[in-house]
Amino acid sequence: MSKRAVLEVIALDTEDAVAAQAGGADRLELVTEMAADGLTPSPATVAAIRAAVDIDLRVMLRLADGFAAGDVTRLAGIAGELRAAGADQFVLGFLDAGGGVDLPAVERVVGALDGCPWTFHRAIDRAADRDALRKHLADLPGLDTYLTAGSATGVDDGLPTLLAEAARGGEPGYAQQILVGGGLRLDHVPRLRAGGLTAFHIGGAARPDGWQGPVSAEAVTRWRTTLDAVAA
Repeated sequence: MSKRAVLEVIALDTEDAVAAQAGGADRLELVTEMAADGLTPSPATVAAIRAAVDIDLRVMLRLADGFAAGDVTRLAGIAGELRAAGADQFVLGFLDAGGGVDLPAVERVVGALDGCPWTFHRAIDRAADRDALRKHLADLPGLDTYLTAGSATGVDDGLPTLLAEAARGGEPGYAQQILVGGGLRLDHVPRLRAGGLTAFHIGGAARPDGWQGPVSAEAVTRWRTTLDAVAA
C-alpha cells in the first residue's frame, strides 16, 4: 500500500475547521476573504480554530488580492502576532512586476517565521519561469510545500506540468512536496496518485452550497475515501 495522501481543506472559521477535521482532513489552510482568493485571518480567529481542532493549520500571509507583497513590514509583524496566537505553519508567495519571485519580500517574511514550515502558494502558477522560481527559493528555511495546479487556469491544463515536476523530486528546487489545488476534481485523483502526487488541497469542493455555505464533513469524507481507495 502506498503512502496515505495528505488532504488539506480551506477553513474560514471554527465551524469549517471542526467539519473538515470530522471529515478526515489532515490539515487546514486558514484564510479570510475568499472573494480576494484568500487573505490573512485575524489572530483571534486563528486562536479559536487552534483551540477547536488538533490537526495541522497553515495560516495565509497575504494582505490584498494579487501576488504583490504590499507592506512587507506589516506582514512580518502580523506573522509575529499569528505565532503568538498559536500559528506554527504558514502560506505565502510574492511575485514582482515581471512575474519573478519577489525574493526580498519572501525572505523578510520568512525571517519572521523563525523556521516554521510554510507553503509557497499558487503564485507559482503565475510565475514567468516556474523552474527559476523553485531554484531561487530552494534553500529558504521552512519551505516544504508548493501549492499548485500546474497552470494559472487550473488542474485540467496543469496536469502535465504537475506530473513532470513530481518526476523531478530529487533535483535542486524540487525537494518540496507538491500540494495539488486549483480546479481539482475527484476524477483527477487516480492519474495524479499514479504519477506520485501525495497531497491534495480543496476549497469549494468541500462546500456544496458554495463559499456562502460551510464546509461539509460529508464532502470532505468523500475526498478522504477516494484518496485512501486510490492509494490502496
